[in-house]
Amino acid sequence: MTSNRPYLLRALYDWICDNRLTPYVLVDVRGNDLNVPRDFVEDNRIVLNIAPAAVRELELGNERVRFKGRFSGRSLPVHFPVAAVLAIYARENGRGMIFPEEAQAPRADAKPAPHTEQPKDRSHLSVIK
Repeated sequence: MTSNRPYLLRALYDWICDNRLTPYVLVDVRGNDLNVPRDFVEDNRIVLNIAPAAVRELELGNERVRFKGRFSGRSLPVHFPVAAVLAIYARENGRGMIFPEEAQAPRADAKPAPHTEQPKDRSHLSVIK
């Protein structure tokens, strides 16, 4: 089953904007497939303002978030995986959602758990007369 994170991210973004608040995202920057302004990273995390007035060409896709933003007067293309988004919230009141850690895919060398359920001898149904 696909992750619900991109769907929730888009829904909360719309909800925050519809209420005329400023959507911020907290992003985990550990990883290789992202481009964020490293000058603003603290503890492997960055908070980004993704309000319509703050960014251009925002794309909240199923796999990636992309936009162009201004940082210290310079335009910079920003992109990161949706899975790196730790939270989305409104700057003004902090309302939003913290996302749980995505489940890791099982390792190739991991052994499946043994089947422990015993077969039932009889049906759980009973005859009523």
